[in-house]
Amino acid sequence: MTGHEYAELVARYIVRNFGVRGIEVYREVYLGKTIIGKNRRVDMLLLDKKRDVAMAIECKYQDSPGTTDEKIPYTLDDMQAIGMPVCVAYAGGGFSEGILRHLAASPIAAYCMPDTLTWERMPKTRELDAKLAMTFQWWDVLVQGKSPFLV
Repeated sequence: MTGHEYAELVARYIVRNFGVRGIEVYREVYLGKTIIGKNRRVDMLLLDKKRDVAMAIECKYQDSPGTTDEKIPYTLDDMQAIGMPVCVAYAGGGFSEGILRHLAASPIAAYCMPDTLTWERMPKTRELDAKLAMTFQWWDVLVQGKSPFLV
């Protein structure tokens, strides 16, 4: 799978699961300048026009060892500099252990690997689901399957 195909996969997953909530997904949107002064293009811009809330998502997929590892710290720093809710969605078995720990520890990174047969929310999409829920205040997504604590 290429990085572009992974971004398309994540976009489809978001539309299929959260489009009914009013989220619109725009692909390859320019958002100002990067931290090194280049034009910045994010993989996705999610908009809830009714509530005037937005989120930018960058997708990283690495199935074999390579140069993506070197780009992850820059991507995280650059996304955090945007100044709005952001997320770096990632998947693939080619990331080094160090970079996987770096991604797992980042407050803006989220593992996401949708099942293309069912497109259902599941453990492999939970991190992205939580980031979306916190940004767009979909508290029911976070407590799905849970009951309120009673005394």
